[in-house]
Amino acid sequence: MPETPKTRVLAVVPARGGSKGVPGKNLAQVGDAPLIARAIRSLAAAARVDQVVVSTDSGDISAVARAGGATVLPRPPELSGDSVSSEAVLRHVLDEMRDTADGEPDVVLLVQCTSPFIAPETVDNVISLIVDGGWDCAFTAVRVHEFLWRRDTTGGALAVNHDASFRPRRQDREPEYRETGAVYGMRVPGFRTAGHRFFGRIGLVETPAEHAVEIDTPEDLAIARALAAVIDPPPHTGIDVDAVVTDFDGVHTDDTAIVLQDGSEGVVVSRSDGAGAARLKAAGIPLMILSVEQNPVVAARARKLGAAVLHGVGDKAAVLKTWLAEQRLDPARVAYVGNDLRDLECMALVGWPVAVADALPEVRRAARLVLTRPGGAGAVRELTDLVLDAVERRNNR
Repeated sequence: MPETPKTRVLAVVPARGGSKGVPGKNLAQVGDAPLIARAIRSLAAAARVDQVVVSTDSGDISAVARAGGATVLPRPPELSGDSVSSEAVLRHVLDEMRDTADGEPDVVLLVQCTSPFIAPETVDNVISLIVDGGWDCAFTAVRVHEFLWRRDTTGGALAVNHDASFRPRRQDREPEYRETGAVYGMRVPGFRTAGHRFFGRIGLVETPAEHAVEIDTPEDLAIARALAAVIDPPPHTGIDVDAVVTDFDGVHTDDTAIVLQDGSEGVVVSRSDGAGAARLKAAGIPLMILSVEQNPVVAARARKLGAAVLHGVGDKAAVLKTWLAEQRLDPARVAYVGNDLRDLECMALVGWPVAVADALPEVRRAARLVLTRPGGAGAVRELTDLVLDAVERRNNR
């Protein structure tokens, strides 16, 4: 008997560069990776996904997506606005796929990277419902038992999914299901005909409540970052990177200055930090100090440490991006240590955003690692020790 042709599954991740609610949302760091990278990683780990395509209008998103192993399909201007539907993006990707060697897939997944906790097995379960179960489409949802209300025309409260005069116990109510917004699966011919993600026999894949976070607001992002510390696998010991970039004030110093009679400034630094930087240099790992302040003390300290220095910098993120390109460094393998709001954009560019212990709360929330030492009191040494631990483990393999 001839073999049954394999069902080909394409996963599409729409990721615009613009976002009004959370600027740069699709590149926001949650746990150890940007949102777009987390989605690609989960899809790559799913057993039944054949190809991952990221549809984007952003060069930065394209770079992260390619680094994660996804195919990038540039999005035309007419599909780059915030009012464009996900269905329109899917149609564009499918139209483009028709002209490739593989042709149009049998099943297409719409995967939203703003759901940061997509488990590979959840992806496979959506595909299984369609391919093995015979459903036309399927989506991820979480079980809920809430009493829902809305306002009537007078502003009063009106019960929606229950009788306001009857309050059954949770276990006595039939569960309802809320879309998580994470994964939608569709048979391609049916999607082409319907023009929408829901058609025919609709299947549902239940996900755990902790996986149902969807990021639409800064508050959602803060919650996801907090949950990542619990949900994500524990980080490896050490920080495996190829370069370290730091702010100066508040990292190499305690963010205070000594003003002398002639108006010149001095700062207090840690000898321990200096020893750590020397070990880093001996291991061949570049250290670069990036500072907004134009101050001779910054350059003097950099010379003492044998570090590169760029100071008097206005747009730190732009300068960092240029330096990484000039040094041919993969941003995912670079650590950036900061303490203040001006460091947030730089932290978002690298794979290891790090905060000193006394950094501002916003900076600590954005960090993949918060050091135990404050700025000027061994924070740089703590980081360099972690980097060198990873070097030693790598050399001993």
